[in-house]
Amino acid sequence: MLKEFREFAMKGNVVDLAVGVIIGAAFGAIVSSLVGDVIMPVIGAITGGLDFSNYFIGLSKEVTATNLVDAKKQGAVLAYGSFLTVTLNFLIIAFVLFMVIRLINRIKRSEEAKPAEAPAPTKDQVLLTEIRDILKTK
Repeated sequence: MLKEFREFAMKGNVVDLAVGVIIGAAFGAIVSSLVGDVIMPVIGAITGGLDFSNYFIGLSKEVTATNLVDAKKQGAVLAYGSFLTVTLNFLIIAFVLFMVIRLINRIKRSEEAKPAEAPAPTKDQVLLTEIRDILKTK
């Protein structure tokens, strides 16, 4: 059973999938940083200094805090600002993946459009051509 599991785990597709998941997680961290540290502050500056991460609605009367961290300690909150940030993360990731796949498809199409070189004649074909040429001259 251990041998069978090892064979399964070492198949090319499983290893490729593992590499893809690891790269995807790293890419997700980069996009999260891009959104949280670059895009959201710009959007906040455009909207008058608003910080989306602190947008929430208290779901009980005990929630009186003005920032999300303290509000969560006081009770249940609906943190729609966090949802907006995660949604923006998703849209950016989806757009970047769309652009990458679009580029890959464009490269594939350009490779398909190139005409394939004619294969070199085989020894038999060369010999037959020589025989034909000799017969033409007689």
